[in-house]
Amino acid sequence: MFPRMAVSRGIAAHHISKNVTLYTNELVSSASRPQTPTFGDQKPLTLMLPWLGSRPKSFTKYCEIYFHTGFDVLVVESEVNQFLWPRWGLEHGKKLLELLESERFVSRPLLIHAFSIGGYTFAQLLMHVSQDTQKYQPLTGRIMGQVYDSLVVGSVENMAIGLSKTLFPRWETLVKQTSLLYFGLFKEQTVDYFNRAIQVFWDTPVTAPALFFYCANDALSDSQTLEELMDYWRKKGLNVTSKKWQISTHAGHLRKYPQEYLSTLERFLHTVHMTPLKAKI
Repeated sequence: MFPRMAVSRGIAAHHISKNVTLYTNELVSSASRPQTPTFGDQKPLTLMLPWLGSRPKSFTKYCEIYFHTGFDVLVVESEVNQFLWPRWGLEHGKKLLELLESERFVSRPLLIHAFSIGGYTFAQLLMHVSQDTQKYQPLTGRIMGQVYDSLVVGSVENMAIGLSKTLFPRWETLVKQTSLLYFGLFKEQTVDYFNRAIQVFWDTPVTAPALFFYCANDALSDSQTLEELMDYWRKKGLNVTSKKWQISTHAGHLRKYPQEYLSTLERFLHTVHMTPLKAKI
C-alpha cells in the first residue's frame, strides 16, 4: 500500500516515490464509469508529466480537469540532473515503465499529458520500449490518447534555452551559455543521447491519437519544427490535431485561453472515447 493523504473532497494522494504521486478520484465508483469495450471495468489513468521545476499548485488545475471526467492522475516529475545527464533520465524512464506495468496499473487505459520538457521524459520511456516493441505492445496498446502542451522541440540550443528560462530566469544568458558549453564537452553523454531520444519520439511506437497545444511566439518550442513533427506523424497514419495561438505563454495556454483550451481538450477526449458524454470539463 502507498502512503495515502487526503488532498480535497474525494481526492487522495498516494506518494509512490519522491517524484511520483498517484491522485485517486474516489468520488467516481465503477458503477458511474462509462462501460465501453475500450475500458471494460478499469478506470482510465492520466500519466501527467509536468514541466521541469513545476510545483504541485501549478499542475493541480490540470489534474482537476481529469478528476471531473472520472480519471485518476499519476504525476511523474523530473529533475534537472535527469536532463543534464541522460543516463539518469533513462533510468527514470525505465522505472516509470516498470511502474506502468506493475500489478496496480497493468490493465489501466492510459492518457499521456506532457508539458514542455515532460515530453522528453516520455521519450526516455519510449527509448526502452523501442528496444522490444513486441514485448511492450500491451503497454502501447493501452495508450488511448496523447496530449502535448508546449513540447520542447528543435535544437539542443532550444533545450538549453528551456533550461535557463524555466529554472534560472535571472541568469538566463549565463545558464544558456554554460549549458551549451557543457553539452559540447560531454557530447557523447548528452547530445548523442538527446538525438537518439528525439529520433525515437519522431518514430514513436505509440499509435494513439495526439493533440498538440502550442503557439508561434514560444522560444522553447519551435513551432515550425513542431508542425513538421505533426506532419510526419500524420504520414505515419496517426490521427493528429492541434490548437495554435499566435501569442501565448509557454506551458501557460490554459491560464491565458481557458475556454479554448478546455473545449479543445474535451473534443479530443470525446474523439478517443475517454470522456463520458454526460461529463463536462
